[in-house]
Amino acid sequence: MTDTHDAAQPAVAPVYTVTQERKIVTAIPGPKSQALHERRRAVVSDGVSSALPVYIERANGAILVDVDGNQFVDFGAGIGVTTIGHTEASVVEAAASQLQEVIHTLFTITPYEEYVRVAELLAEHTPGLWAKKTVLVNSGAEAVENGVKIARKHTGRRAVAVLDHAYHGRTNLTMAMNFKANPYGAGFGPFAGDVYHAPGSYPYRDGLSGEDAAARTIGYLEKVVGAADLACLVVEPIQGEGGFMVPAEGFLPALQRWCTEHGVVFIADEIQSGMARTGRWFASEHFGLAPDLVLSAKGIAGGLPLASVTGRAEIMDASQPGGLGGTFGGNPVACAAAIAVFESIEQNGLLAEAERIERALVTGLARLESRYDVIGEVRGKGAMIAIELVQPGTRDTTKHPNPEAVASIIAYAAERGVLFLSAGTWGNVLRFLPSLAVTDALIDDALSVIDDALAALG
Repeated sequence: MTDTHDAAQPAVAPVYTVTQERKIVTAIPGPKSQALHERRRAVVSDGVSSALPVYIERANGAILVDVDGNQFVDFGAGIGVTTIGHTEASVVEAAASQLQEVIHTLFTITPYEEYVRVAELLAEHTPGLWAKKTVLVNSGAEAVENGVKIARKHTGRRAVAVLDHAYHGRTNLTMAMNFKANPYGAGFGPFAGDVYHAPGSYPYRDGLSGEDAAARTIGYLEKVVGAADLACLVVEPIQGEGGFMVPAEGFLPALQRWCTEHGVVFIADEIQSGMARTGRWFASEHFGLAPDLVLSAKGIAGGLPLASVTGRAEIMDASQPGGLGGTFGGNPVACAAAIAVFESIEQNGLLAEAERIERALVTGLARLESRYDVIGEVRGKGAMIAIELVQPGTRDTTKHPNPEAVASIIAYAAERGVLFLSAGTWGNVLRFLPSLAVTDALIDDALSVIDDALAALG
């Protein structure tokens, strides 16, 4: 259950600058988007792809408005970044105010209060009752890199372990930590060494209890890596790009107990699942976890670039002075926005809003699951829900992945004003990652589009 203060209702109803509805007035993409796309092709690397070649001019709440005036219901939120809503008023005000005061000094040269306040808020809201410290950086991948190097420094050990189906970033180290090579790592090697991929928990496909899945993971770590050489185990409490897998009950606590017993730093990559996304401040709370280190990014600053490593003070202090930091890490404007995000979540009862979204999505998707056997499973927590699609007639047998159906639904929905994203190792997962501003009416509208798209599959 959510604490009383977390479940508080918003004191003031939000005021939106864009009507919260989908509206399509041109073909998708429209003529202005097509013209911009031609300009883009001349100057932007083909390696930077876009899920939908419509060019956004405005965004507010749960709605994107493109340059042609089309309005899309956004179920991607910048891959979980605009969790409290696009251009949320308090974030805009905080960032604008900070822009007039201090834009940059570099915290490691001349510090400022906003960095300190973000660290205080992270210490307060991340799981665990011990003393905590934080380093602020720019991106999720940078948070992962720093979490690993801090763990290595603290333990004096070299090896890093991750779980199958994991995604951790696009830097050299994080590419080595990803499960799926294409498109994130294909052709970009050689990669960092001493990274080991252990089996995880994927209840829909492996059928294992949490206890059995944990025993399998621990067996791998002990036999293939060796606890004495293992600096850290990095886990996503709910896997993101891997397909929003919720592990079997007891799996993650068993891994944390093993790590604690063997002096291995247990790192929770909460880059996609943290900051109220799942109906808790951090998804770790759903599983009773208190990680040694917690990695945050995406939703922490309402759309501005900011990420963090927060953890036990004695681990965070293992680095020598000057060993952590970076030119733009903890930028004052991004920090001001992050403070506003924390305050908005608390003051507007947004944890309860994530739970509302879960109820609406899961109820509607369960109805579709009962009608369409291409839906193998509905899963997730809060505003982090997914359906895994399989070939017709296989959901109770081979569970053969159906990425074609996902691509078809995404294209069908985009033409009608709803933006969805795919996920999963095989690309057969349709994910729902809306902002907490999305209304039940918009959810119902989007579900009706999916219904039509599934019917059109035949």
